[in-house]
Amino acid sequence: MKIAVNTRLLLKDKLEGIGWFTYESLKRIVALHPEHTFYFIFDRNYDERFVFAQNVVPILTFPPARHPYLWYIYFEYSIPYVLKKIKPDLFLSTDGWLSLKTDIPQVDVIHDLNFEHHTDWLKPKYQNYVVRYFPQFAKKAVRIATVSSFSKNEIHELYGIPEDKIDVVYNGSNSIYVPLAKEAQLDVRVKYALGCRYFLFVSAIHKRKNLANMLRAFDIFKERTGSDVKFLVVGAKAGAQDDLEEVYAKMKFADEVRFLGHLKSTELSKLMASALALLYVSLFEGFGIPIVEAFHAETAVITSTVTSMPEVAGDAALLVDPLSVGQIADAMTQVTTDDALRQQLIEKGKLQRQKFSWDQTAEKLWICMEKAMK
Repeated sequence: MKIAVNTRLLLKDKLEGIGWFTYESLKRIVALHPEHTFYFIFDRNYDERFVFAQNVVPILTFPPARHPYLWYIYFEYSIPYVLKKIKPDLFLSTDGWLSLKTDIPQVDVIHDLNFEHHTDWLKPKYQNYVVRYFPQFAKKAVRIATVSSFSKNEIHELYGIPEDKIDVVYNGSNSIYVPLAKEAQLDVRVKYALGCRYFLFVSAIHKRKNLANMLRAFDIFKERTGSDVKFLVVGAKAGAQDDLEEVYAKMKFADEVRFLGHLKSTELSKLMASALALLYVSLFEGFGIPIVEAFHAETAVITSTVTSMPEVAGDAALLVDPLSVGQIADAMTQVTTDDALRQQLIEKGKLQRQKFSWDQTAEKLWICMEKAMK
């Protein structure tokens, strides 16, 4: 069979959550199914490393689809044109976008519907586009894959898609996330945190990531404990922002926070394994890959009581209300002062992480695709 795939988010050295889902699942699927030909459709020059096997045919088309007007041109004109030439049995899109102008069966991976709840998290032109078209994409799809039961319920309830048309396909964790020896952890702390223990935040910095409240909580934690623990922030600004800069400017302990920007995965994995705890107290997540990465790195996790995060974390994390600065500060204090609790969280994380792997992701996504091709 011939399978066309939207691979526009396979970007060299710029893989984020959906990009990693695309990379890890497709790398495995094409290797496991050499009997099929996969046509990877890129919207800009691609890295040859993304052509995973001999049964992958890369196709470069235009325009680069990073803007609502270009999204429309790309998915309603460029993609149908390519599909008409290929005549595939299936079109897979791993980032939520489909084409409404093709009759080729399509599988849509919708990671979450955060934009349906919070109209100020995207620029108006982006918000208007996704609110208008994502319900249409969901109805157009032969099948839908999504990354949590939470998101499955959202797609069913908000868009009226039958539950038996939606498959839950969890994310996994990169294999480089492993524990580090104590000596190696100390080296990382010396390099990034003056030799001190630290909390770690990992994500593109966006309003829904709630970093401002984490900074407020860190100030309270430092005032309360007098600890030398630092706060390291990994990620570049992306999309709508809250009052982050204002909060940071008013912090008493601002000099204890380091913004490291975007880091390569090899370096980030060392930071994760050397952290006192991961702080991932988002307002909304369809999944939350860093939670699972922390479990694999054997690092304690503080995360949110809302959306998909309790599903992913199970009982292996401290869960807090993301709107409660006090609760976040309390959790920071607990994980810093109670070594037994922190070790208990790490041990529970070893069990919880077994539910999530990229091998399972690829297997379940392929099953979803097979159902669509029957």
